[in-house]
Amino acid sequence: QVQLVESGGGSVQSGGSLRLSCAASGYTDSTYCMGWFRQVPGKEREGVGTIDSDGSTTYAESVKGRFTISQDKAKNTIYLQMDSLKPEDTAMYYCAADFAFQQYVKCVSYGPYGLGRDGSDFAYWGQGTQVTVSS
Repeated sequence: QVQLVESGGGSVQSGGSLRLSCAASGYTDSTYCMGWFRQVPGKEREGVGTIDSDGSTTYAESVKGRFTISQDKAKNTIYLQMDSLKPEDTAMYYCAADFAFQQYVKCVSYGPYGLGRDGSDFAYWGQGTQVTVSS
């Protein structure tokens, strides 16, 4: 059974940095698409960016140049490095994954919302980690 566990959230002042981690387990597929999403209470979940098993990435315009997604395959972990944080980045951050080949194909080539603007096409989700940025 696939499990995704996020960590690294917390509180930081505007302009600061945080690194989120998402540890994945329970899969054997060599191709995948993984993504980061965020949600503020009362608003729809929105995509932050995705990474495929080749290491290619794509980002939402709102975070491009400030956030970086990377992976460590040996640890089955992806990361979201968030720099120059703004109060509007405050949200619950979620990690998602899908191992179907057609999702891997769409992961980056279709842009940051290739598997749905809210990630609705992803099969697996973590429990989320809170990020709070104060001004």
